[in-house]
Amino acid sequence: MPQSAVKVFLRTRPSDVYSPEQLQVNQDTKTFTIVQAARSSGLPSDKAGPSQQYQFKFDGILHNASQEDVFEVCATDVLSSALEGYNSTIMCYGQTGAGKTHTMAGSRASYAARGLIPRVISALLARLGAAPGLAAWSVSVSYLEIYNEALYDLLDLTAQPQELALYEDGRGRVQVSGLRQVAVASEAEALALFFEGESNRVIGEHQLNKQSSRSHSIFMLSITTTPEGGDGRSLASKLCLVDLAGSERVSKTRSEGLVLKEAGHINRSLALLEQVVRAASERGRDHVPYRSSKLTHVLKDSLGGNCATVLIANVWGEPAQLDETLSTCRFAARMARLVCEVASNVVQEGGARVRELQREVQELKEELAMMQLMAGWQQQQQQQQQEGSNSSRERPYDDTQRQKLQQAVLAWLQLPDDADSSGSTLSQLPLSSVRQLRELLLAVKVGAAVDGKNWNACPC
Repeated sequence: MPQSAVKVFLRTRPSDVYSPEQLQVNQDTKTFTIVQAARSSGLPSDKAGPSQQYQFKFDGILHNASQEDVFEVCATDVLSSALEGYNSTIMCYGQTGAGKTHTMAGSRASYAARGLIPRVISALLARLGAAPGLAAWSVSVSYLEIYNEALYDLLDLTAQPQELALYEDGRGRVQVSGLRQVAVASEAEALALFFEGESNRVIGEHQLNKQSSRSHSIFMLSITTTPEGGDGRSLASKLCLVDLAGSERVSKTRSEGLVLKEAGHINRSLALLEQVVRAASERGRDHVPYRSSKLTHVLKDSLGGNCATVLIANVWGEPAQLDETLSTCRFAARMARLVCEVASNVVQEGGARVRELQREVQELKEELAMMQLMAGWQQQQQQQQQEGSNSSRERPYDDTQRQKLQQAVLAWLQLPDDADSSGSTLSQLPLSSVRQLRELLLAVKVGAAVDGKNWNACPC
């Protein structure tokens, strides 16, 4: 099973007070340097020491990047992996107000302001519609919200949190029972479901963000493709687009009441997420506490499982947000150490699998019969050598016997490739000695020539 490291990209929120002295971007080396001035206690005898520098390396830095650039850099390869049958995840992480929801969902103000989710929907359905060699394909949409450690279906507001439950199937894959899954056949249908779910999300207002997401959301696209001539085999994958709620420092947001309670749940779930990432990146660790929260449990595959994962770390490039920017970069560095065990998900239609097993059983029976026959020949040869007698040698075939054998072989050669030959005359031929085997091979050679086949080019 191939391994794939989590890819991590940094996106900076555009700001009029961006400080290039404190936040240094090097696109050539893909490094981001944070220069933090040393703090003093305020006492007259205490002097501030030298400034501190922290350098982080990313797979790419999106500084003042457009929505189109973010899609091309972060989502193009992920989309290709999903179409090849690999589970994939794009996740946005960062402090509140850093631009996570803008990156993931975008804005309806203009077509160019679309986020990753509508762009992925558009590109996915366009590629499926134009893909050559596909016998069939299907896409279904589901939209999950985790609010105050409870699960909500954004496509079905009548579903109560207790009706949704997380469980692991026989293969260890996390599933959400009770979550509505809607099949879509066009971009318009998928976008309508996305906008419906967005309108149902919980948002709040505080000092740093007038439209702050108060929940984690996971938009899921389940994709199945069946190639032509694939013998009943299909590729199935799940593409998750995750918009995490932003971490908050209550002293800055000045949250009160319900917003304060929401902030507590958000910060706790993100702290548990960081613990899981730290544990999953440790080599030789026997247990990773994925079930410590609903968020980490539902993202189990994305955090070191069977999934190609991309993290977009969103930072607010202002001096006043320097501590939060440093915290986000540290989390991104831990995510970059995660290694996922990625495998393509191949699904086989039941009838085709049965036929394949039947052919395999028939081949094994024939191999066993041949092995028993060879053992009998060896025993016969040893017995003849011990007795020193040639009386048991078989007489060569005459012309009548050879002609009859050739007719049986020719009838078998003219069977279609997918026909069951278990009842053919060839399988009923007596084959109990080296002489009979030699005559049979000669008959096959003659029959192939009569049938107009190039025997020398046969891959047998």
